[in-house]
Amino acid sequence: MTNLIAGAAATYGVAMALAPILQIRAILLHRTSKSVSVGYLQVLLVGFVLWLAYGIATRNPVIIVPNIVAVIVAAATIVVAYRFKPRETT
Repeated sequence: MTNLIAGAAATYGVAMALAPILQIRAILLHRTSKSVSVGYLQVLLVGFVLWLAYGIATRNPVIIVPNIVAVIVAAATIVVAYRFKPRETT
């Protein structure tokens, strides 16, 4: 039973890690990241890195795999958000 729950948690973890791709899609569609909180994404990224480190330390693939995906997607979302950040006018 534990393996079943672990598999379900890891699978859903990957799905959650991929969810910010929807934000990337919206940024690219609207050509602006005006409504995106980059600070929020940065806080999430730090959390993902910490969980990834914990998973590596405990050698737990159920934690490692989703957080590798989450780190990659969160970092990509931050890069895209900065790339499409509106220019400040003075």
